[in-house]
Amino acid sequence: MVDEANPDGGGELQVHTVRLELIDQPGELLVALRPIAENGGNLMSIFHERGSLTPRGHIPVEVTLECLPEQFSTIIDALKEAGVNVVQAGTERYSEEVTLLLLGHLIDSDLSNTLQRIESYAGASVVDFSLSTHEGLDDESSARLRLAVQSGRVDEALDAVGEIADEKGLSVVEPLAAREVVDA
Repeated sequence: MVDEANPDGGGELQVHTVRLELIDQPGELLVALRPIAENGGNLMSIFHERGSLTPRGHIPVEVTLECLPEQFSTIIDALKEAGVNVVQAGTERYSEEVTLLLLGHLIDSDLSNTLQRIESYAGASVVDFSLSTHEGLDDESSARLRLAVQSGRVDEALDAVGEIADEKGLSVVEPLAAREVVDA
């Protein structure tokens, strides 16, 4: 029987997220992407956070790619062979995305911790983030988050974000299409 998702055989394509640390030098991103392409990985997204450095002074990069299960370990090995620092690699089967807003004292309530707690939720990953402040870091701010969520788990992810926001005194503006509205 031929697998329609992969007519050449070998199983279904899976989505994987790989977190890397790159040196801030021209061409380093290309060095990291080449082993993925050369070993059958299909790039889905790249989050290159050049303005933020890791504790070791490197640039954090998150790459989401699609490949066959047996190709993934080959890609990781090729990245390491190319001298790329692979911080985390895993299979994450995300098939839905949701965008929401967080409002309030995001900086004062430890923004880094908020994002880490959202990331630690098993069914979601922050794939895009932007922060906006009006007067300065002491004032209320807003953040737009785009979450990649496992199929059928959007409500769980939004509930988890809501709980984190409640604990920190933040407000969440959820997308209208994400939840079913029940008349009271």
